[in-house]
Amino acid sequence: MKHKLPALSELMQLNLLTCTIEELASAQPQPDAAVFVQTDNAWHVAHASQLTDDHPRRLNEAPWEPAMAIPLTTPLSETIPLLQDFDKLLLIDASGRPTGYLDRSCALSAIFNAYEVLEAYFETMIKTMDASISVIDEETRIMVWTEGAEQIFSLKAKDVLGNPITQYFPLDMLETLKSLHTGQSLYRHQHQPREDLVVLINTNPIYLHDKIIGAVAAETDITSQVRLNQELLNANKKVNHLQQEMAKMSPASDPFQQIKGTSLVIRQIKSMIEKLSATQATVLILGESGVGKELFAKAVHDVREGANAPFVPINCGAISPTLFESELFGYEKGAFSGADQKGKKGMIELARGGTLFLDEVGEMPLDMQVKLLRVLQEKKYYPVGGTKQIEADFRIVAATNKNLEALVKEGKFREDLYYRLNVVTLKIPPLRERIEDAIELAHFFLYEFSLRYNRPIHAISQNVMQNLMNYDWPGNIRELRNAIERLVVFATDGVVKEEDLPYSLQGQVKSPPMELPDDLISLQEELEAHERRVILRAIELENGNKQAAAKRLGISRATLYNKLNK
Repeated sequence: MKHKLPALSELMQLNLLTCTIEELASAQPQPDAAVFVQTDNAWHVAHASQLTDDHPRRLNEAPWEPAMAIPLTTPLSETIPLLQDFDKLLLIDASGRPTGYLDRSCALSAIFNAYEVLEAYFETMIKTMDASISVIDEETRIMVWTEGAEQIFSLKAKDVLGNPITQYFPLDMLETLKSLHTGQSLYRHQHQPREDLVVLINTNPIYLHDKIIGAVAAETDITSQVRLNQELLNANKKVNHLQQEMAKMSPASDPFQQIKGTSLVIRQIKSMIEKLSATQATVLILGESGVGKELFAKAVHDVREGANAPFVPINCGAISPTLFESELFGYEKGAFSGADQKGKKGMIELARGGTLFLDEVGEMPLDMQVKLLRVLQEKKYYPVGGTKQIEADFRIVAATNKNLEALVKEGKFREDLYYRLNVVTLKIPPLRERIEDAIELAHFFLYEFSLRYNRPIHAISQNVMQNLMNYDWPGNIRELRNAIERLVVFATDGVVKEEDLPYSLQGQVKSPPMELPDDLISLQEELEAHERRVILRAIELENGNKQAAAKRLGISRATLYNKLNK
């Protein structure tokens, strides 16, 4: 790489002769060779064309000059100080044998050439960038001011270069000064250098030999995004308020009202649920904890049952195995010690004419799986302690965050029940796979909690929204809801601030930019490799369905196949 200092092996000259003082008299060097003579503990050098037969042994006189032998592997950066004292340096290999020499003028030429190449790269890079880049030196003077900086701050480079940056901005609004004086770095930090301007800023101190010699700032104007985000917040407040008012007036509300999000995968799931309206098929909902499986189960219920039909949820993981049967089937009076003397209806009876939602069905005890399967097959059951069969009239929606197929193989879930439940499967994606819905969900929860705590929210930091979008959300929508509730609780002045985010979000979103490997391939190859990874990920998310993957990516199936075959 021409902008890097070359190794000594690249600058080494081979036209040399080495000898001792005794061998010098009989030596016959080439006219253009450098002659190195070794005495007890020193080297001397002269150019062969300057030597005469009159005084070859007088090494302390011209044209002889002192020289020094150094290893060939010595970095050029360590060699430069030696070239201040020696015009030529003898280079020796690992066994101590001379292999060539380094000439001062050759080294200076190589260093200057590397500097020129590096400067050309730097100047072209700065001119090519759209972003605002500014650099100050240790005296706070502006050293670099790109066209992007000119556009954002309305200050021309010819007017500011060489002047202190404090002439143009208030001290308390200069993040680069903090980097210069304290060494702190910022990454995607929301900053307001002027009252009418909001930017996302990255800053870093510039170090040379462990000393700060300047600071650099990269800024992106997000003023319009902040304004639009505030308008979106206000619009969402009005929409949520209108939805609540309409719900009060119309009991037959939208079955998907509580499911927020407009991502492609959510639209596809809603479409699948709508197709269940005329069926009584058993539905199995799969998804991680916190994705809102019960909301989708309620939507399935609402699209195919009457307005007054019961929706009865039962958490299979929250009921003691000893009580499960009585909870599910109910019991007759006096059925067991401690039983209610009036008896009790079970969940199946309560769900008559409606839907029984079996949440966390993977936690159901094996003996109850057998009894539930019999009810599903025979449509009849006995209450605990009862002698009269009761007709079962309900639809099943089950949900789990476990891998039921794996549980079947382990003998922890009955295979026949699994196939009975797995008629229609709805797979709810985690929030990280539909992160575009996070903004709508966040605004919905902001409205909900601002009403609950009587705490109107007037503004939300763009940096907060950026953090919400960058976070991985292992707890999914439940975690997002809790995070928004925390933000509203601490927003005593009506402004949602970044410092009020939960610690888990603060710790994970501010990672430094990705470091690229030294052995980068061409830009086109890098882009094609990344594009291929995105396509394969889309195919994986669609369980191998290339047509669905192409639709998710917004391209035709033919285009997808062409890109895969590259």
